[in-house]
Amino acid sequence: MKGTITRRGKSSWRLKFDVGRDTSGKRKIRYVTVRGKRQDAERELAKQLSAFNDGIDVEPAKVAVADYLRQWLDAAKIAPKTLERYRQLAEQQIIPHLGSTAIQKLRPAQIAAWHETLLREGGKGGRPLSARTVGHAHRVLHAALARAAATEVVSRNVVGVIRTPKVEIEEVQILSASDVVGVLERTKNHPLGAIIALALATGARRGELLALRWGDIDLDAGTLRIERSVEQTKTGVTFKSPKTRNGRRTISLPPTAVDLLRTLRRDRLELHLALGLGGDISGALLFSTPEGAPISPNNLSRDWRRVVAAHGLPPVMFHALRHSHASALIAAGMDPVTVSKRLGHGSPAVTLTVYAHLFQKTDLAAASVIEAAMRGKA
Repeated sequence: MKGTITRRGKSSWRLKFDVGRDTSGKRKIRYVTVRGKRQDAERELAKQLSAFNDGIDVEPAKVAVADYLRQWLDAAKIAPKTLERYRQLAEQQIIPHLGSTAIQKLRPAQIAAWHETLLREGGKGGRPLSARTVGHAHRVLHAALARAAATEVVSRNVVGVIRTPKVEIEEVQILSASDVVGVLERTKNHPLGAIIALALATGARRGELLALRWGDIDLDAGTLRIERSVEQTKTGVTFKSPKTRNGRRTISLPPTAVDLLRTLRRDRLELHLALGLGGDISGALLFSTPEGAPISPNNLSRDWRRVVAAHGLPPVMFHALRHSHASALIAAGMDPVTVSKRLGHGSPAVTLTVYAHLFQKTDLAAASVIEAAMRGKA
């Protein structure tokens, strides 16, 4: 798509460009006036064309927050699951409150008032919304307005002026050492026993475990390689790459997990041979449906809750198995960098934030050790 620049005065220029057709099929022409040098007009034309090519059809001074936000989401290059969540936040927490306001007329005071409304009655049925969810909605609107500011649809991103509500850090759910033994003992003969044990042994995320293929396992070296993850959206279950380069990692396995995987591999190989599928199972998933398809993460969580109820296990989420793995590493005195790499966190700072209370306990223990050394009792 191209546009034209026409001089309208000594320092005024008119931009003219085609923005497609309306619902009746009639061509839509956009006109924008720019003051300054021709180079200013050329830059503005490039920005307008870039916004339109990104799928954001904006008519200056007329676009409402709802329209701009939906167009931005339609054009955004975001992972499907994240996009699904962004749309949900936009439709439930942003548009009902700010959607009719012209994007150029948004003011910081409105953003602050919006936060207060969400915290007071922004949830389902008018219930209060958590500060964490308000923060998520804030970041979606901030990202959309950042694009608007970059293309000069707005002069500044007013969302960035207001801070998100403070989120109180909650201690993560973990299993005690005795709980871990009990969980393993009560589920060892259950269909979920293997994935439960592997979650505790590796600290891998639910989606990472469900995406593991036998080709990712090196039983002789006692390692597994995280290369992908499974995610679930309204359109189905798909594979995706890790969010960060740290997410792609090799995890060493304890001997118990290696023995478990050897047994699991032997059973899978026997099944493949019995079905006439050959002896190469490197491409097969460790955990799958009977047809060999990936298991839905939501179904795994549902089945875990059933196991918890049926076997009288501690009432924690499946994700607590990952936290319990991290807790065991920290309690053993492992440093934050090593823990972070094993868990696939973006940086050790994430690990320190999530498990701050656990590191505090190990730090207190360290102080006791230093005290003993200073008194010559070490």
